[in-house]
Amino acid sequence: MFQRRHPTACERPAYPRLRSLAVSLAVTLGAVVVGGCGLVWGPEEPAPIPWDFASPPPIVEGVELEDPEPIPMGLPPAPGRYDHDMDVLHYEVEVVIPPENDRISSRTLIRYVNETRGPHPVTLDFTGLAVEAVLWDGDPLEFTHRDGLLEFEAPGRIGLFDTLQVEVMSRGVPADGLVMRDNVHGQPAAFADNWPNRARFWFPSNDHLSDRATVSFTVHAPQGLQVVANGLQVGEPGPAAPETAGGIEGLVTWRWETAVAIPTYLMVIGVADMVVMDQGLAACGQAPASPRGDGCVEVTGWAFPPDTAHARAMFSRAAEMVDLYVDLFGPYPYEKLANVQSATRFGGMENASAIFYSEEAIAQGRDIEGTVAHEIVHQWFGNSVTPADWPHLWLSEGFATYFGAYFWEYSQGRPAMQERLDAARERYLASEVTHRPVVDHEVENLLDLLNRNSYQKGGLVLHMLRWVMGDREFFRGVRRYYQRYAGGNATTDDFRAVMEEAHGESLDWFFRQWLHSPGYPVYRTEMTWDETQGQARVTVRQEQDPAWPTFRMPVEFEFRMDGGVHREVHLVDGREWTRTMTLPGEPGSVRLDPDGWLLLERAEDAGGG
Repeated sequence: MFQRRHPTACERPAYPRLRSLAVSLAVTLGAVVVGGCGLVWGPEEPAPIPWDFASPPPIVEGVELEDPEPIPMGLPPAPGRYDHDMDVLHYEVEVVIPPENDRISSRTLIRYVNETRGPHPVTLDFTGLAVEAVLWDGDPLEFTHRDGLLEFEAPGRIGLFDTLQVEVMSRGVPADGLVMRDNVHGQPAAFADNWPNRARFWFPSNDHLSDRATVSFTVHAPQGLQVVANGLQVGEPGPAAPETAGGIEGLVTWRWETAVAIPTYLMVIGVADMVVMDQGLAACGQAPASPRGDGCVEVTGWAFPPDTAHARAMFSRAAEMVDLYVDLFGPYPYEKLANVQSATRFGGMENASAIFYSEEAIAQGRDIEGTVAHEIVHQWFGNSVTPADWPHLWLSEGFATYFGAYFWEYSQGRPAMQERLDAARERYLASEVTHRPVVDHEVENLLDLLNRNSYQKGGLVLHMLRWVMGDREFFRGVRRYYQRYAGGNATTDDFRAVMEEAHGESLDWFFRQWLHSPGYPVYRTEMTWDETQGQARVTVRQEQDPAWPTFRMPVEFEFRMDGGVHREVHLVDGREWTRTMTLPGEPGSVRLDPDGWLLLERAEDAGGG
């Protein structure tokens, strides 16, 4: 987790709310940098580029330029990696993509808040590309670049909380992160794909989800290709000067920038021959980062020319989805929403304001509307409210799974949502991660967290929490959780505390058994009938793995009898639980949880019901 040695005002619980307010003020008043505890105001432009891509970079005596072997992707950070008192405010990334689409030249300016007095070491995540220069106020620095880390000493008289900046020049072929290859139709394309910590493969960064910053992208791309990125397009694309485009003729310069700070895993560009489709407005009056006077965000679709008809259909309800989630959660946090066919390795990737979807899925005509809803939910949960560290990934993926399915309850009724939840339950029960907790601190590769605990079980946990709390308290708690942590980071305990406030009593028992422990209950139900007393004696045994917890849950019992159905709810809280229930008639069967609220497995239903 990104931590500082000395707590500052930014780390206090109110800080996410302050940052969120700062973002809104910045959009309104014209701040160009948002981050840390401060704003840099006014029309100030980033520092000019001190060298051109066609010229050799400044050379530091004794520094040997090399293209280091990239580290494996998905490695969790070493303990203490981010304990270095550095809070990045802004990245300015300039990239040259040649017509051959086989390498890049890049310049990255990083502006950050210093929280250490005097000269200090700086460590950035960067791997694979050759670093040609590290510049401080235009002067080259000595540096080392190995094992995925770029390290140098920040020179000069440096004060506490000074805003500093450094520039890094690099060239090469990204081993990951920026995918440069022909698309599904054999046309050249380049798409960033950064989750979980793969931004480091194409630009130097503090590549952890707890350090968010604003970003601007200047992309010099071949003529005839479109460029999309986070935030808003600045000006119109125009011819790139050869001296700023690696000496390559015929490139076009595009510029995009954000006013809202985001983690590096959400910072992306996409370069390809694409058709841009206008798909309406959304979040009107509820989009503080929108540049439009009406406060709406523009919703667009971006697709390769042969795939536009299917993409248009798949994205057709995106604006409706945004409007639903604004009502459920709160204001839409970004400047726009672009849904983009791309080269992501995932079915969808929720990049802030520029969602990338599998090119194969769209080209093959698959139904990806469920993925669209899932990724749009991420704009609130995952992107704006970001897990404080990767083991809390369910706060992103579980939320997107559950509220993505909720769109079908809203648009088609409860059975349509229940169908999706039943499928999620079956997928989880058949998985190989039932013996692991959802909040898992022991994974060896971060990609292993993309499992059915984080997605399916995480979503089902939210459904069960809705059952325990009731709709009114549950949705009030979720909205309050978003409002409190928008623009910041949260842990599972943070979410629990907010839901306890909404519920008015402790939920520690619920979170411990469902998120911090493995497994699920396996219920065996037995029933006998006492005709003289008109009573059923019901015994429920929990027969799950002994290493799993004894689950405590309110469970609905459904008794079927001649003339109707009788239901009642009881708190089942032991390995063997027995109750006597007075019923209006002799039941032919009893069934637990008939409406599918709970994650459970039935060892046997009494009477075969």
